[in-house]
Amino acid sequence: MANPVQNPVTSVKERLLPGVQYVIPVASGKGGVGKSTVSVNLAVALAKSGARVGLMDADVYGPSIPTILGIHEKPETNGSRLVPVEKHGVKVISMGFFVPVNDAVIWRGPMLHKMVQDFLGAVEWGTLDYLLVDLPPGTGDIQLSLCQTIPVAGAVIVSTPQDVAWNVAQKAIVMFDKLNAPIAGIIENMSHYVCGHCGNKDEIFGTGAARRAASVLGLPFLGGIPIEAGLRQSADSGNPIVLSAPQSEAAKAFEQIAKNLTSQTKNLNQAANQKKTAVKIGPIGQPNIEIEWSDGVKNSYSARELRYLCPCAGCVNELTGERQFKLEWVPQNLTAQSFHPVGRYAVQIVWSDGHATGLYGYEYLRKISENKTKSE
Repeated sequence: MANPVQNPVTSVKERLLPGVQYVIPVASGKGGVGKSTVSVNLAVALAKSGARVGLMDADVYGPSIPTILGIHEKPETNGSRLVPVEKHGVKVISMGFFVPVNDAVIWRGPMLHKMVQDFLGAVEWGTLDYLLVDLPPGTGDIQLSLCQTIPVAGAVIVSTPQDVAWNVAQKAIVMFDKLNAPIAGIIENMSHYVCGHCGNKDEIFGTGAARRAASVLGLPFLGGIPIEAGLRQSADSGNPIVLSAPQSEAAKAFEQIAKNLTSQTKNLNQAANQKKTAVKIGPIGQPNIEIEWSDGVKNSYSARELRYLCPCAGCVNELTGERQFKLEWVPQNLTAQSFHPVGRYAVQIVWSDGHATGLYGYEYLRKISENKTKSE
């Protein structure tokens, strides 16, 4: 095979985050569920256990990580690269370091994508076991950019016990599923309140919607975190509760969740190693494209056929599934000009006719080959 793309998936991670073992996004469907507080205390709990941890605050519109961690200094630079601020054993980078407190970030998609790229590839993260990424609420550009830029080990979904909150949180799960990013588990924040005076337990926001949903969906439930006045006070004072009150119920919950996440991440990594991904793709500028897979299988595709089978919205009607692009429209001499891996699940192909919007999922490419074999 001439001029193949070697290890298209791992090459991106090695280029941007060569020393990071696991990238773990922390997401929520809506705001106000305590996602950033969870991210900070989870990161510190992992660091307390002996892990090397980084925390990337990707919540551009409401960066709160520096406040919760009590960081007042700015990152230093080493040439053209940023050196993250280290606090409580966690390396931190945040948009909050670069935007005045009373200012607002008003960015469109391309700027958000560049920020994600810079925070991943232009920061000296060094050697880390975990890089937690505190995402903004919802399912927007930053989430998409992260999952299409770097393979994630598994996403953590934060919700409250309310049915209405969980209904929104499910959208984040659907998003990660569509991006072929695994779910490491679900955390139920504000699971209950224990009165500091009488000890009575009150389930203010309902009872266990996230726990029940995790069971129904077959997803790991990492744990529940109670409401405590100390949790709010520790966030406001910049001293995470896992350090300021390690014997509190909330701190113990975070430490158990960190242990559960460690175990679940290892399980997902083992499953990912068994997943069929492209090892070699090529050549460029030829009528046929060959793919060698991680399980040793080799497939050959006609460049014209793959161009015709492009799955993008311009080639396929998203509502009906009907193909809007005809094979006879593909030039006879069409070839692939370049291959660009997307996360660990797909490859973007730039064609000689200028078309480049289709993402060819690895499962989709395997099915094309399997269907071809059955028809022969």
